[in-house]
Amino acid sequence: MGKYLNPDNQLFREALNSQIYVDKSEMILFLNTVVKTKQKYVSVSRPRRFGKTMAADMICAYYGKNDDARELFLGLKIVNTPEGKQPWDVYLGRFNVIRLVMTDFFKAGVDFDKALNKMQELVIRDLKRAYPGVDFFDDTDLIQTVEDIYSENGQPFVIVIDEWDAIFRETKDDVRGQNKYLDFLRDFLKDKSYVALAYMTGILPIKKYGKHSALNMFDEYSMISPMQLAEFTGFTDSEVRNLCVQYGRDYNKIKEWYDGYEVSDIIPPDPNYEHVQRTGKSPNARKYSIYSPLSVLKAVKTGLTQNYWNKTESYEALAKYINMNYSGLKDEVTVLMDGGTVQVDVSTYQNDMTSFSSRDDVFALLINLGYLKYDYETKEAAIPNREILDEFRSSTKGEYWTKAFKALELSKTLLEATWSCDSERVAQILEKAHDQTENKSYNDEAALSYAIQYAYYAAQIYYTTILELDSGKGYADIVYLPSPKYSEKPALLIELKYDKNVKTALDQIKNKEYPERLEHYKGNLLLIGINYNKDSPKDKSDYKHHTCVIERA
Repeated sequence: MGKYLNPDNQLFREALNSQIYVDKSEMILFLNTVVKTKQKYVSVSRPRRFGKTMAADMICAYYGKNDDARELFLGLKIVNTPEGKQPWDVYLGRFNVIRLVMTDFFKAGVDFDKALNKMQELVIRDLKRAYPGVDFFDDTDLIQTVEDIYSENGQPFVIVIDEWDAIFRETKDDVRGQNKYLDFLRDFLKDKSYVALAYMTGILPIKKYGKHSALNMFDEYSMISPMQLAEFTGFTDSEVRNLCVQYGRDYNKIKEWYDGYEVSDIIPPDPNYEHVQRTGKSPNARKYSIYSPLSVLKAVKTGLTQNYWNKTESYEALAKYINMNYSGLKDEVTVLMDGGTVQVDVSTYQNDMTSFSSRDDVFALLINLGYLKYDYETKEAAIPNREILDEFRSSTKGEYWTKAFKALELSKTLLEATWSCDSERVAQILEKAHDQTENKSYNDEAALSYAIQYAYYAAQIYYTTILELDSGKGYADIVYLPSPKYSEKPALLIELKYDKNVKTALDQIKNKEYPERLEHYKGNLLLIGINYNKDSPKDKSDYKHHTCVIERA
C-alpha cells in the first residue's frame, strides 16, 4: 500500500461516514462489464462540484488490494445485484490500483518535463517497494516498470486518473507540453495488456486536434452524452426528494434552484439485452433530471437555499467567455437569460479553454462547465436553474449588456406585433432595429435575411428556425416552427424581397404553395412578406426602408 499504488480507503471511508452520503455504488456494476474488454477505457467529464473525485475514491476502494474493501461496500446498493447479472463482488479487491491526481503535478508555472518526471519517480518508488524482487529493465521509465511487473506476475492494473485535464486548465498556452502529455497517456494506456480498466475524470472531455484525438480508445461519458453513466452524473430527482423528506427541506425550492440538467442514457444497442432479442429493436433511452450535488448538500445541511456556485473555487470566470466577440453570442445570452434556448453545434469544439472559432465552441465549453444544460436530441442549450441564472446576472453588468437587454425587449415587441398581425408596427420596429445595427445597408436579399433573423432573435425562446425551407416549387426564406413547449404559438413563414414590392413577397408565398408544406399548421400560420427598399425617399413623413404585410392562413 502506498500513496499512488493501492492507496488506503480513508477518503472513501470519510465519504461514507459523512452526515449526508448519497449512494452511487451501482456505478461500479457498469464498470465491471467493461473491465478487461475493449471498452475498458472510460473518460468521465463533469463540472466541478459534481462528485467526480468521490467516484474515483470509490473505484479505488473497490478494485484495490485493501483488507477492508468488503466491509466498506456491504450495505450499499451495489450488493443488490439483479438476478442473472455478474456478482457485485466479482472484481472486489482483485487488482493493483494506480491512482493519480494530475493537479498534484501539473500546475501553472511548473515545467512540463519536470512535472512528468516527478510523477513517474513517485509512482515508480511505490511500485518498487511493493515488488522488490522484480528485475526492472529501466526503473526510471514508468511504462517499462509497469510492464515488468505485469510480465512477472500476470496481474493487470486498474489505473484511475483524476483531474486528467489539469494541464489544459493550468497551462492553457503550453501546446508543446499538452501534446507531450497526450502522447504519454497514449503510450501508457493504449493497447496495454497490463490495463484492466483505465478510468479518467476531468472537467473537459478529451482534447481534440481537428477531428482526431491521441486518446481515441476512450469512450467519453460527458455532460453532453453521459450514456450508461447518466444517472450517476449528479443527484437524481428521487435522491433529492429523499433528502428533503429526511431533513425537512422544501423540495420545490431546492428543485427551482439546483435542478435542470437533463441527461439521457442513449447507449449503443446491446444484442444480449432481452428487449432487443424479443423485439429486434433497441430500448428507448431513459432520461434523468439531474441536480447540482454540492449545492443540494449545502442547502439540505444549512436550510439556506441560495447560490452556492460562486462559493467554490473560481476555475474560470463566466464573464470571460460570454463577452467573447463572436457574432450573435451576447444577444443569444440575453435569450438564454430570458428562459429561451439556443441551437448549439458541439461537434467543432476542441475540448479546451482556448481554441474557440465560433459561438458554438463557447457554448459547448459552458455546457461542459455546467453553466448550460444540453438536449442531445434537439441540440439546444439553456440555463438549467436559478443558481446558474444568478451567475449569468452577475456576469452581465455594464453598458453593453444594458443595450443588449433593451434589444431583446425590442425583439420581443417585434414578435408581439407579428402575432397581432400589426404589419405597420412590424415595419416600424424593423426600421428601428436596422438603425441600431452597425450595418446600415444591405447589399442583397441574403444580407436582408441575416438582418431579419437578427431582429427576430427573441423567436429562439419560442421557435425552431428553418432557413430556405423546400416547398417543392421553391424555398421559403425563413420559417419559425413553434417548439412543443409553446405549441399554441402560430408558425411564421417569412418571404423577403429586396428593392421590390412587399405584395410580391406574399404572392410568391401563395403561388409556390408554401403553406401546403405546413399543412398541419393551417389555422395557426402567419404568412409574412417583408420588403426592403434601399432608395426609399427621405422627404416623406412616414419614410422607412421596410414594408410588411401579414396574412393568416
